Amino acid sequence: MSGPQEEVARIAAHPRFATARATMRAEHGRTVEDIIRLTEIPAPPFAEEARAAAYLAMLHAHGLEEVEQDEVGNVMGRRRGFGNGETLAVAAHLDTVFPAGTDVTVRREGTRLFAPGVGDDTRSLAVNLAFLRAMDAAGIRTRADILFVGDVGEEGLGDLRGVRHLFTQGRHAGKIDGFLTVDSPEVERIVTGGVGSKRFRVLFRGPGGHSFGAFGLVNPMYAMALAATGIGHITVPRQPVTTHCVSIVSGGTSVNAIPNEVRMEVDLRSRSAEELARLEREFHRIVTEAVAEENAVRDGRDGPVTAQIIAIGDRPAGETDAASPMVQAATAAVAHHGYKVSYEDSSTDANIPMSLGIPALRIGSGGRGGRAHSLDEWIDVEEEESLRGMAASLLTILAVAGVELD
Repeated sequence: MSGPQEEVARIAAHPRFATARATMRAEHGRTVEDIIRLTEIPAPPFAEEARAAAYLAMLHAHGLEEVEQDEVGNVMGRRRGFGNGETLAVAAHLDTVFPAGTDVTVRREGTRLFAPGVGDDTRSLAVNLAFLRAMDAAGIRTRADILFVGDVGEEGLGDLRGVRHLFTQGRHAGKIDGFLTVDSPEVERIVTGGVGSKRFRVLFRGPGGHSFGAFGLVNPMYAMALAATGIGHITVPRQPVTTHCVSIVSGGTSVNAIPNEVRMEVDLRSRSAEELARLEREFHRIVTEAVAEENAVRDGRDGPVTAQIIAIGDRPAGETDAASPMVQAATAAVAHHGYKVSYEDSSTDANIPMSLGIPALRIGSGGRGGRAHSLDEWIDVEEEESLRGMAASLLTILAVAGVELD
């Protein structure tokens, strides 16, 4: 039986794959139109409904089976394979980081498209449709079923809720054997490690009072400052990469009032589940000690300072081993198209299946892009580079799913 590298070479040399590539070239303009159409449908966090509806209709139009929308808003459809019922999920996320009201009109300058969310991850949604058309035109049959998914809640406080539901609660839970998320343009950067994260909102409360008349009372702002400084002093290892960040602070009512409530948000991350757990324990200890210190040094006659820690995000860490057939297939497919492959850790939809021991990777949609998560985000849809990357990722999908070629 051939290994992943031999399988990639076999598929790449077959006339059917050449036909698939020719189809993507002939329909490149349609793919660009799909990118623009989908980008201009707003999909802010927790409000992906309009884009999901449009993508659901596109999946219907592409002739998939079991086209549906699940309880949390994911849309999906199945391309039936000829094998024993194994399923490979190929996903792209519907949501963007941008709030409601953001202007998502696409501006075109030469081969570049500029708009919030155009590359992360709207291009991938359109590219997955192009893969479907290419496979159908070439008559390519895969061994595994391919479940094409447009998922919700990948960004920020969405906390991977779409893919989390897909793998743990939805009707496909326990029935998906592999997962590829097509996310952002860069094909040569294969994400094999999932960076875990814990995110918290901490509410510091106290009695409050006049800044002059009640001077000396406990002040929740001072407790928060102590906690933030303490978090900043946590020592973390370089390997596995582990980080902490106090990212948002707010609260208070007036410049001349001791605040009743202030709050901060904290992001803790690590490539290692063990290091992340240690970091979380340190964070809790620091908050507790900061509150105790403030209550010890100032007057609590009207009540003490308290802290409430609220979990607002939990992304599990995980990994797909570099020696696995999936990684080897992706590596061979990308290298076949002339890219220098690198392996990276990131926080993507692939975190969820990785954490469950299911082979999963993040692969790219092709082309180039930049300024992701900014208002001047861009992608380059120059045909040759776009098609080279798309061909590499389609070859990855086919090698992982297995194909019948005559």
